[in-house]
Formats: sequence, structure tokens, C-alpha cells
Amino acid sequence: MTKPSFEWDKRKDAENLVKHGVPFALAQYAFADPKRVIAEDTMHSGKETRYFCFGLVGEAVLTVRFTYRPGVIRIFGAGYWRKGKTIYEHENQVHE
Repeated sequence: MTKPSFEWDKRKDAENLVKHGVPFALAQYAFADPKRVIAEDTMHSGKETRYFCFGLVGEAVLTVRFTYRPGVIRIFGAGYWRKGKTIYEHENQVHE
């Protein structure tokens, strides 16, 4: 299996960093979590299907909005959002 490559728009990356405090270079690590959860983003899918990746990065669950193009994961947004943490914990049966 080949390692996926990641891409993103530099302007969106800078906006995301200001708005959510997460650079896309960090967001790509959510995909490395073996317990990551992938879900379709039905609210924002238009011309192409978009998804969420919920994955543990450091000590917190990071939510990443992305689309998949042949051989490339394109990141659109990322943040430490409660809803993503809830979904991740439910899917992985984490009880606090």
C-alpha cells in the first residue's frame, strides 16, 4: 500500500490556522491514527464527495474535512470540534 499524499490551498490553510488554530500540515496526522473514523460530509458534498476524518493527534481528537482524488487527499478544513470527538469516542467505544 502506498502512502497517501496530501495537498491543500495555502490561503485556506492560513485562514484555518487563524480561525481554528490548526495548520493543515498537522491535520494530516489524523489519518495516521489506526482508530481513525471516516464519514461522508453530506452537508458539503457537491461536485465531489467530501468526508470527515476523526483521528487522535497528540492528546485530542482532530476533525479534518477533505476530499479524495486519485492518489491525493485534499484537505479543506480542520479543528478540534466536540462533535468530532463525540463521534470518534462512540465509534471506538471510548468511555470516560
